[in-house]
Amino acid sequence: MNLLIGYDKCSTCKKAEKWLSDNQISFTKRPIKEEHPSAEELRAWQKASGIPLKKFFNTSGMLYREMNLKDKIGDMNDDEIYALLATDGMLVKRPILVGEDFILLGFKEPEWQNALKR
Repeated sequence: MNLLIGYDKCSTCKKAEKWLSDNQISFTKRPIKEEHPSAEELRAWQKASGIPLKKFFNTSGMLYREMNLKDKIGDMNDDEIYALLATDGMLVKRPILVGEDFILLGFKEPEWQNALKR
């Protein structure tokens, strides 16, 4: 079963959820704000996805900007970044789709199509 981690007020998350439903792909939802990813989950997802760790930040989010993270994360090591991301789900890019053998970060329809419609 696929796990869709997102935020109900996020338009991109809504598009991803609609796309999954329209394509009859089963999934369970997890609210990123209430049940934010742990550092261990983030570490596992980053390793499995091969996506650079810094791409896991929601760079367009208010919290990212308020904390001035653009200037700070360059001086942080990976453990510090995982710990920071785990403090608040709103820091994490969304949606995240966790499948058996893939991790998708953000919603880009061609990538989702490729991963889910083999």
